[in-house]
Amino acid sequence: MRDYKIISDCTCDLDDEYVKGLDVDIIPMDVTMEGRQFEHYLDFRNCGFKEFYDCLNKGDVASTSQINPAKYLNYFEPYLEKGLDILYVCFSSGLSSTYSSAILAAKELNEKYTNKVYVVDSKGASGGEGLLLIAACKNKNEGMDVETNAKWLQYNLYHLAHWFTVNDLMFLKRGGRISGTVAVLGSALKIKPVLHVDDEGHLINVSKAHGRKASINALFDKMVETYDDSYNLPIIITHGDCEDDAIYLKNKIVERYPDKEVMISYIGPVIGSHSGPGTLALFFMASGR
Repeated sequence: MRDYKIISDCTCDLDDEYVKGLDVDIIPMDVTMEGRQFEHYLDFRNCGFKEFYDCLNKGDVASTSQINPAKYLNYFEPYLEKGLDILYVCFSSGLSSTYSSAILAAKELNEKYTNKVYVVDSKGASGGEGLLLIAACKNKNEGMDVETNAKWLQYNLYHLAHWFTVNDLMFLKRGGRISGTVAVLGSALKIKPVLHVDDEGHLINVSKAHGRKASINALFDKMVETYDDSYNLPIIITHGDCEDDAIYLKNKIVERYPDKEVMISYIGPVIGSHSGPGTLALFFMASGR
């Protein structure tokens, strides 16, 4: 089996120290906040986790940029020159045009080299993309070749559930996910949405919970309804500066599934720019999304 490199991008929102043990390459993405532009890496080297969310809480507005084809060429080509194939687990095409850029770069490189770039649209984000990345590494360690691994990911990603809730509806309103009227009324009535990412990688508003704790309990209930533990993969919780809520959710999961690995990590600036402080997300393998 020809060796290959697994690559993803920083929207996987995995813990930096954990990722170092996976032997993967993570491509940073650009974030702009109040005129300051920086590249986000998983170690938060250019803007600290607390610093970023403190700025959002003060009213600063952050925006993000997709990865362009030229950047992909710079990251991919050195591995191809070494004779490696590449398996790239990409941020959802339903949330960003980054996937289109990756496809353009892969097409150019696949015409130039005999070894290939395989691009997998995760149709997910944050810990969902991260969980698919972990699965890719597990498959490789178990001896799966690059083409078979890519096909496995493309099939099984539809069993990767993404459930989350947000604390401030105005961030979803700014991103066009809900109307201004719904955001204002929902905030006044302390209604918290329960959302998920569908099969096409789009953000869908599923239901509403009255109060923060009810919305967190709803995430847990969704997991109990559909969780599939046969995949032998971790359960991932990511949060936008609401660690106590993440720990509360983890404790509920551990009590129900004491033999399962539950990981907590941060929602970085690329996702956090659009979801806002207080976002809590849960990712796991399920009977269906």
